[in-house]
This record gives sequence, C-alpha cells and structure tokens, in this order.
Amino acid sequence: MNGNIDIAIIGGGAVGLSVAYHLLQMGGCSVRLFEANRIGSGTSWHAAGIVGPLRSSLNMTRIAMYAGHLFSELENETGKSTGYRQTGGLWLAQNHERLTELRRIHAMGNRVGLGVEMVSPQEVTQVAPHLRVDDLAGALWVDEDAQVSPVDLCAAYASGIKQLGGLIEEGQPVERIETDNGKLKGIALLNGERVKCDRVVLCAGLWSRTLAANVGVDVPLQAVEHMYVVTEPIDQLREPVPVVRDLERGVYLKGDTGKMVIGGFEKHAKIWNPASEIPTDGGYLMFAEDWDQFAPFMQAAVERMPVLESTGIQMFMNGPESFTPDTKPLIGETPELPGLFVAAGFNSVGVMSSAGVGRELSEWILNGRPRFDLWEVDIRRVSPKWNKTKNLHLRMQEAVHTQFAMHWPLKQPEPRVGLHRSPLYERLISAGAVFGCLPHWEVPLWYAESESERSIIHTFGEQPWWDITQREAERMAASVALIDLSQFSKFKITGKQSLEGLQYLCDGDMDMRLGQSKYTVMLNQRGGIEADVTVSRIDSNCFRVVSGASTRYRDFSRMRQILDYFDDVLIEDRTQDEAVLGVMGPLAREVLQRVFSENLQTEKFPFGHIRKVKIGGMEVTALRRSYAGELGWEIFMQVDDAMMVYDLIRAAGEDFGISHLGMLALDGCRIEKGFGHWSHEWDSDVTPIEARIEHTLGTRHRDYLGYDAIRRQKEQGVSQRLLLLEVLLQTSERPLLLHDELVLCDDEIVGLTTSGAVGPRTGNLLSFALVEFEPGESFLEICNKHLQIEVAGDLYETRVLTEAPYDPDGMRMRG
Repeated sequence: MNGNIDIAIIGGGAVGLSVAYHLLQMGGCSVRLFEANRIGSGTSWHAAGIVGPLRSSLNMTRIAMYAGHLFSELENETGKSTGYRQTGGLWLAQNHERLTELRRIHAMGNRVGLGVEMVSPQEVTQVAPHLRVDDLAGALWVDEDAQVSPVDLCAAYASGIKQLGGLIEEGQPVERIETDNGKLKGIALLNGERVKCDRVVLCAGLWSRTLAANVGVDVPLQAVEHMYVVTEPIDQLREPVPVVRDLERGVYLKGDTGKMVIGGFEKHAKIWNPASEIPTDGGYLMFAEDWDQFAPFMQAAVERMPVLESTGIQMFMNGPESFTPDTKPLIGETPELPGLFVAAGFNSVGVMSSAGVGRELSEWILNGRPRFDLWEVDIRRVSPKWNKTKNLHLRMQEAVHTQFAMHWPLKQPEPRVGLHRSPLYERLISAGAVFGCLPHWEVPLWYAESESERSIIHTFGEQPWWDITQREAERMAASVALIDLSQFSKFKITGKQSLEGLQYLCDGDMDMRLGQSKYTVMLNQRGGIEADVTVSRIDSNCFRVVSGASTRYRDFSRMRQILDYFDDVLIEDRTQDEAVLGVMGPLAREVLQRVFSENLQTEKFPFGHIRKVKIGGMEVTALRRSYAGELGWEIFMQVDDAMMVYDLIRAAGEDFGISHLGMLALDGCRIEKGFGHWSHEWDSDVTPIEARIEHTLGTRHRDYLGYDAIRRQKEQGVSQRLLLLEVLLQTSERPLLLHDELVLCDDEIVGLTTSGAVGPRTGNLLSFALVEFEPGESFLEICNKHLQIEVAGDLYETRVLTEAPYDPDGMRMRG
C-alpha cells in the first residue's frame, strides 16, 4: 500500500504524540504517526514524570510553562487522566555561590509570573519536614512544580489525536527517510509501504540519529543508561511531597503515591548504542540494575532524607535516555534537508517539554516559524563535528552531569571536542592566549602575561579577567592590536540574480559600488531580525557575506532556501577556506602601510570599503570595518597563508608596541560602542526599529522580505525598545551583568537585560536591555524613566544613555 499525506511523524513517544496533536488542532493538514512498537515505548514510558516550568531563559520557560495548562486540559478534552498533579518544588543550595545562581533563576520566574520565592532552611522544613537542612544556605521554591504520569499522558495525547481525526499506526517501523535529488519525498516503512509527504517530523528519540544520518543529516545525540529507584511506601510522608532538586549532590527526589522516586545525573554516564540491542519487549527497554553506578545517588538521597536509610527499594529502573553535547534539545527544520523537522535529544526532560515543543514545532511546520525565537535549541546551531561518535562519547563524560552542575559564567565544556581551531592557533598560544569555546570554535578569551592569569576562575562576583581586558583594550586604543576573527562565518554569493536575491533578503540597499561594504540585517515576514551581516560587493555579480560564528549553519541554510527561488544564484560556505585577522587601533594604518601594497589613507581607502591587496607577495582581502570601534581593517586570507601574513604584520608592528586583543575585551568594546549582537540584543522576534538600528533600513522603498511589517510598525509605533544603560554604582563593588537580569521601572518589571560588560576603555558598567513601554512614548520620555536592574536580588540604579559612551561620533573608527 502506498499513501500520500501532508505530514508524517516518526515516533510515538510523548514528543511525537504532542506534535501530531497540535498539528491536528491547528488544522488544514493530514497527519499519520508511525511508531515502531507501542505508543510511549522507547524512552517516555520510564521517565520520572517531573514537570518543572522554570528554565534558565525566558523563551524556554515560556515553553515549559505550557505543560501545566495542557496536561490539565487534555484530561478535560479526552476524559483520560494524565496523572498531572501540582506539588510545588524546591531547588536546594548548600553554598553562597549556588544561592546566587538560584536568585538569578528566581528573577526569571518573577518575569513570567510563576510563584517563586527564596526560602530559608527553616522554611524548607515547613513544606518538606522529611528533609535534613542543617547544611543548606537556602533554597528556591516554585509553586508550579508538578508531576505527571508519562504512560497516562501518552494515552491522553493518543486519544486527542484520534478525536481530531489523526492516524496512529503502532508496530510500523520506519526503515528510511526518502529523498530524490536532495529533495524530501517521504518515508519507507519496514513492511514495504512507501508514504509520500511534504514534511517529515523525526521524533524517534535515541533512534533519530541513525535515521537522519541515512539522508546526510546530523542529529548529534547519544543514548546513555539513566537510572532511578522507587522506594517502598513511607508512612511519615506528608502529601503533597514537593519535587526536590539537591543540586550539589546531583540527585532529585519526588513523591509517588506514598513512595519516593530517587534519581540523579552523574559524570561519566554509561554509553548505550541503540544498534547494539533490538527491543524484544515492544520497545519497553530495561537494562540490568547497576548499584555500583547508582550508589552515590542513593547515599546522597539518604543524607538529604534520613528516613530512606531504613526504607526498602521496590523497583530499580534503568532505561535509555538521549543527551546532546550541549545538553539542549534539537528542534526545528534541518539545514541539510528542507522539509525534515526534528524534535529529539531532550536530556531527560522530554515528557515535560512535550507540550510546549509540540505546539511551537507545529507552528514552525505550518506557519514557517514558531511563535517566538527558539535559537538556543534550534538544530541549526550544531556543527557536524558534534555528531562524530568519538566526540559524542567524550562529551557524555560531562553532559549528563551538567543538568545539575553550576552554570558558571564562562564555564567551559570539558573535554573540548568537536571544535574548529584557527590556522593561527599555535601563534596565539605563543602570544599567551587563554582559549575558550564558542559553539563551533576555540577562541582566545584573553592573553595572559603570567601563569596566574592563565586560569579561568569561576565566580558570580567581580571577574578576575576584567583587569586583563582593560589592559588589552587600553593598549589597542593607544596603539594597535591583533584580533583573531577566523571564526567569522563567510559566504560567497554569485550569479546573474545575486543582487536581486540579496535585495530581497536584506533590509538595506545592496546595489552598492564595487568594493563597497554595508552592515545590514535580514528579516522575516514579521519584520524580526533573522541575521545581522556585513555584505561586500566584490564584482557586479559577486558578493561576500560575513556573519557571526555561532550562526554559520543557520545563516547558510536560510539564505540558501530563499535564494533557491532565484534562477541564477549560487551560495558557497567559505568559512573554513579563509582566516581573518583584525588589525585595530589608531596606529593600524601605519603598521599595515609597511606591508601593504595599497594606499590606506582615508581618501584612497574609505571606511566601509574592501580591496584586494598584496602582502609579502600573497593576495589578501582587506575590509575597512571595526567591531571594536577603532580605526582598523579585517584581513581575509587563505588558510595556508595565515601564519606568514600574521608574522609579517606582527613584525611590522613591533616598533609600535603591537599587542593582542581577546574575545572578552572585544565584547566589552562593542558594548561601550553601542554595537548590538544577534542572539543577544536581538533575534527573530525583534525588529530593527525596536533594536534602534533603523539606519539599516535605508531610504528607498521596495519590497524586501519583511518590508510590509516594517511599514506597519512605522505607522503604528512600537511598545519595546533596546536601551543602553549605565549602572550608577554607590560602592566600588561592581555586579556581574550577564543577560536576562530583570529591568524594573518604579518597581514594575518592564524588561530583561541582553548583554552586560565593564567597558574596558571607559570603565563604565554597561548593559543593553530590551524594555517595554507604552505605545506613543517618546525616546526622551523613556530616558527620563526611573529604571533599575536587579542582579541576584539586589537593585542597581541606572541611567539611559542617548549615545555610545566611547567615541560617540565614530571619529576614531572613521579617521
């Protein structure tokens, strides 16, 4: 039998069922769900069933909160119980640093209206008298923490799907996803049936990686053995028993009809290969008990809840669970194969996440994008290197444990695998570089001048590297510095319709003179910013596009999909072909003039222009731009020439005291210049008008993507804007501003910070913030508001800056 449908869903766990349910609720499409065994088998059936709405970011919290609504609503719609029960929950802190982290998370709960409260150890005993608290510094209480029965939830989803007219086919393994000339065509079942469809949603849990790999798609997840135990009944328990997360010990506890469920997240989790074992129990996989692996969690639970020492164990559950290298789910349309969507790699929170992910992914499938930006879990964030089996196994040494580990600022993944290195890596090591990680690259964070400066010290207080970044920036501002920028994403767009394609993609006018470059943004239909890029015109039908390091695969796939609608356009990813070296500072011209064949005076080489030049007989491309806000050039060169070009420029700058600038100093410099950053200051939900970068829009009237939304917003006004705030310190102690700190106006929450830094040249404590206000309020009225930033429970006065605190007129950069 062969069939045609709109959407095929592979996998009948909680996530796949939720996607099917929400697609059918939205209507207008035919859906078939294929489950190799029984619905809820695989991973969902043995989940602990904890429902925790509070996450570390705004949009992830919004997704998680929806579960509390849907799980109750499903019971009303279908008449089937989901076992949903709100119990409240505790996040325990044993030290000041963990308590500080919880205070920051508490602020996120306040932002979205959750019932959150910081409580003392004595207050913990009032809601959980069975816990030992003498070693606690405090705790975070969340009213909305809850639990659900995974098996009952899956049955309720299935009932809802059938009521809405959907088809669920159990015992129907999918053999492969089918393509034709790189285009999605459908799926082939193991029984020989071929199903044609426009879109496929891969929700096969730990089997998703193998199915995706067969069509050249990377889904980097790894199955591990995940364990918990259920005790015998305990008479002393007082219902409801709150969910308890004992973070320092890496263990969780929850009530279960008079019993306790105990589980944890360990280092060096036990790897399991799905191909090594074929399910024989209808997909309800269980592994052997492993008390050697679980004993530390049992001991930790006994220490926290002493009554457990005399309580027997009724069941030991050991089943497979998939984790990802960065411990974030993989959601969205794959960059390699348009039409193939993924929802997998949930790092033990798939049942809880199923509600929100099902709704957002359905919006994405049917309307082209989710209701709000999901970049942090977007599958387009991953690198193919992440998906190498060796790298996945190495990351499991830490990834599982990361669930409860401290989320320190500047915490680096260990081991560092699956990352690219600059061609200049060895030279930078010799210069004192202390390396850290971007999603795909190792980059110099700063340059150490002593052994003591080489350590990354973790704290939520004043950062030890602030003095180092100040030193680096001051040297650059006084002379000249080298910045390795090889991690930039670099694309080449050619063809007779390349200009037409870029005119549609970009909000600025791309019909530039040859050799000119322009900063611009790419929008979606709602006017939200999908990318901020620098576009340079190399020839009449040849353009160079440069974007940020972390968005490489996202930017490439989105541009390629849109440019495919034009007849003669080719886009190539050139990121790995070129190294990039920034030469920045007031003496950059003098240094480069010693080695360049081109006249670098402003009248010959103006700001915002690009040239091919010779250095030591090698051809390089010089772009006059600066993210640091100083006079400077970005030098693009072939990888094989990189070290020689670096050596020539460094030698030419010795007389000028040439130095190096790391990524942390660069980040501080861009903030004190008022330069925003995609995925920090703005994302696909924020427009150029809201981001206060209207200069990218230009003055011409044309139908670029998002034009109608921008035109409407100009007419109607906006209700949020990006502001640059200076914190007015009352003492010498400077708080650490990261992102997502609350912004308050007269005690009312009006927004969140997006980035923060101590300006390395000005010394000012600065923060970008996205702030809501009444429509029609002028910028002057906003500037006069009483705005405060809350950092870990403490309030700090601010003032709105009307211009960048460093070189506001840009004379240093353009001189």
